[in-house]
Amino acid sequence: MNALGRHVLAEVYGCNRSILDDTVKVQQVMVNAALKAGADVREVAFHKFHPQGVSGVVVISESHVAVHTWPEYGYAAVDVFTCGTRVDPWDVMSSILRDLEAENYTATETRRGIFQEAGVQAAS
Repeated sequence: MNALGRHVLAEVYGCNRSILDDTVKVQQVMVNAALKAGADVREVAFHKFHPQGVSGVVVISESHVAVHTWPEYGYAAVDVFTCGTRVDPWDVMSSILRDLEAENYTATETRRGIFQEAGVQAAS
C-alpha cells in the first residue's frame, strides 16, 4: 500500500518555557526545522496569545508544520505533515524537539491518503 503523506503528531513536554512564549523564537524553530529537512517553505503565520502562548503554522510545499504552546506547562503540541518522499517528517520533528529543548515527548505517525494501487482508493 502507498500513502500520499505522513502526519506526525507529538506531545512535547519539559520544553524551555521562555522559548515557548517567544513568537520570534518559536517561528525560527519551526521554519529552521522545515528548511533543515529540505522542505520548501511557502508561507508563515504565527500569533502570540496573552498572557502567554504561541500558535503558528509553516506552510510548506509538502504540506505543513504547526505548533501550539503552553509555556506555563512547558508543553507544546506539534504536528508535521509531509506529502511525497522528499521530506521525512521525523527529521523535522527531531529538529523541533532539540531546539525547544524538550525533556520528553510522545508521538504517533499516521499515513494519509492510503491507496492499495495507483488510482484506487483503499478506504472511504
